[in-house]
Amino acid sequence: MSLQSFVDPPKFEEYSKLFKDFFRMERTADGVLLVEAHTLGGPIQLSVQNHRALGQMLKTVGADPENELLILTGSGEEFMMRSDPDGFELEQADMEYWAYEYAYKDGRINVSSLVNDLEIPTIGLMNGPGFHSEIVLMCDITLAADDATIFDLHYDIGSVPADGIHNAFQELLGVKRAAYALLTGEAITAQRALEWGMVNEVHPRDQLIKRAREVAAHIMSQPRTTRRLTTQIVRRPWKQRIVNDLDGGFGIQMFGHVAKKKAIHGDEHIKSTVDYVREGRKNNFD
Repeated sequence: MSLQSFVDPPKFEEYSKLFKDFFRMERTADGVLLVEAHTLGGPIQLSVQNHRALGQMLKTVGADPENELLILTGSGEEFMMRSDPDGFELEQADMEYWAYEYAYKDGRINVSSLVNDLEIPTIGLMNGPGFHSEIVLMCDITLAADDATIFDLHYDIGSVPADGIHNAFQELLGVKRAAYALLTGEAITAQRALEWGMVNEVHPRDQLIKRAREVAAHIMSQPRTTRRLTTQIVRRPWKQRIVNDLDGGFGIQMFGHVAKKKAIHGDEHIKSTVDYVREGRKNNFD
């Protein structure tokens, strides 16, 4: 008998309660885990706190061997169209500290954990319009609601678009389309996203989770080792792009963040930028 014992892995019953203020979690008997990100039960509102919780959740889920497939989505009719009005008070109080802790470290962990710490298949659901869509676009398979709109607002609120969204757009759209989307805040409809290869399927919102479970059932039909090793194949392009671009992009964004010496994710900045998406316009200058 070994002189030492294994350290116990995370238990679903414990971490589902630990993360309940940020994510609703439901797991079936075969290990298919549904995670719905929320703020007070509704659509995600960006904050320092939920930004950090995402990476913590992904690492925890990845460390639990009883999880076999992850379905990740937002809540309600929008994916992420607002920031928490008080969600960046910490950043404003100590810009130097939080530019590293939030803008650089947490952000890198969020993106890299999705690709590197989850050795199980992932299905992302873009449940409505929103920014920071990289977290579902970089899942192995992505489904979108038929009224979803994908866009990046960083440039329009005075920030460098280099915190993972650039990885997603450049990989999926190519150099020219990504440059246009990042510089203009282009609002990409779900149908256009399907045509351009950003998402795999488009469905009415109320059918997204049902369809994701159907796709999951097919994936789960193969042996555990086959499923897990296949993720290493299908994620290879993301792994390479992360190694090549992620840290440098975050470093560039953080430099711009600190140079401005003010928080740039406040609700007033974001609201004025997302209005054009709500109004059905292509961008905020047409």
